[in-house]
Amino acid sequence: MIQIAVFSDVHGNLPALDVVLNDIERRGILQKFCLGDLVDFAPWGNEVIEKIKSLSIPGLLGNHDERIAFDLPVFPLSKHSKEETEARFIAIDHSKKYITEENKIFLSELPFHLKLNYKVGRKHWNVQLLHSSLESNDTYLYESENDEVFMNMLEESKADLIVMGHTHLSFKKQFENKKWAVNCGSVGRSKEENRLASYLILTLDEERIIPEIVQLNYPLEETARQIEESEIPDYYASFLRNEKVFMS
Repeated sequence: MIQIAVFSDVHGNLPALDVVLNDIERRGILQKFCLGDLVDFAPWGNEVIEKIKSLSIPGLLGNHDERIAFDLPVFPLSKHSKEETEARFIAIDHSKKYITEENKIFLSELPFHLKLNYKVGRKHWNVQLLHSSLESNDTYLYESENDEVFMNMLEESKADLIVMGHTHLSFKKQFENKKWAVNCGSVGRSKEENRLASYLILTLDEERIIPEIVQLNYPLEETARQIEESEIPDYYASFLRNEKVFMS
C-alpha cells in the first residue's frame, strides 16, 4: 500500500498550510505534492513559498503563480462583483510588489503538469496532477461538469486518476471504468461553506485507489486579522469568515 497527500491553492495562508502539513506528518505520509497557487490574498506569500522550497515539495504552476512570476496583466472576471474585482486588483498588485525576485524565479520554473506512476505489487497506477485542466491552469471544472469532460481528460493523459485544484471546491467522481476525477479543494481560501483547509489523501493498493478528502480547522481568525493589518483588502478577511455580504 502507498499513500500520498495532494494539496492546492494555499494563497499565502501560512497558518492553514502549517495545519495541513502537520496533519500529513502526523499520519506518517511522506509523499506530498502541491497543485499550485501559493500566492495572493493573504500576507504570507514569501513564507509559503519558502516553506514549500525548504521541504522540497514538488509543485505545479498555478494561474496566480504564473501571473506573479511573469508579471502578467490582470483582467476582470465576469463572475466577480465590482467589490471583488477592485479587491483582486489590489491584492495581486501587492503580491507583485512583495514577492521576492528569488521566489518569482522559483515560481517561474514550476512544471505545468506532473504525471506519477506507482507500482503496487504487480499493478501500475497512473496519477495525473494538474492545476485545473490539461490545456490551461485557469479553467473552472466543477463536480457538475459533464462526465465526458473528465473521461476525455483521463483518456488523453492515460491516467487512472486525475487530481486538480483551482476551483477551491473539493469533489470525488468515480466512473464506470473505475477511474477517478478528484478536486482536492483549497488549503488557504476554501469556497466551501465551512471554510476549512482541505487536502487529499490517495491510498493505492494492488486492487484499487481510495481518495479521501480531509478538511481541517485552522486559525482562520488569525489569518483574517493579519489580512486586515496588511495592505491586502479587508474583502479577503470577510471572505474567509464567510460573511455573506461580501460574497460575489
